[in-house]
Amino acid sequence: MIAASAGVKIMVATRPVDFRKGADGLAALVREQLHHDPFAGTIFVFRSKRADRLKIFAWDGSGLVLLWKRLEHSAFRWPPISDGVMRLSASQLAALMDGLDWSRLHARDIGQPSATS
Repeated sequence: MIAASAGVKIMVATRPVDFRKGADGLAALVREQLHHDPFAGTIFVFRSKRADRLKIFAWDGSGLVLLWKRLEHSAFRWPPISDGVMRLSASQLAALMDGLDWSRLHARDIGQPSATS
């Protein structure tokens, strides 16, 4: 699994992609259709038409990483199909990978700590 820290950008392509694409094909798709830099350290998540498969694509600084997962007897929870991308948090990505409803996860607003004397 790709370790996603809280500061890493995670983008989900909301439209299904051709799952015959490999790392180079997905890099081209990120650049040409999503208008993002595939080598900026952002994690990109892609879905299949049947919604039971996903591919995670990222540049880790030394090479392209491609992770493929298929859920058995279930489907991933996806946002409505539209053009473009949406952003996920690291916690939401972990829930998505586990087959959970990631849309129910929301970050709590935590203020700055008060100084101690």
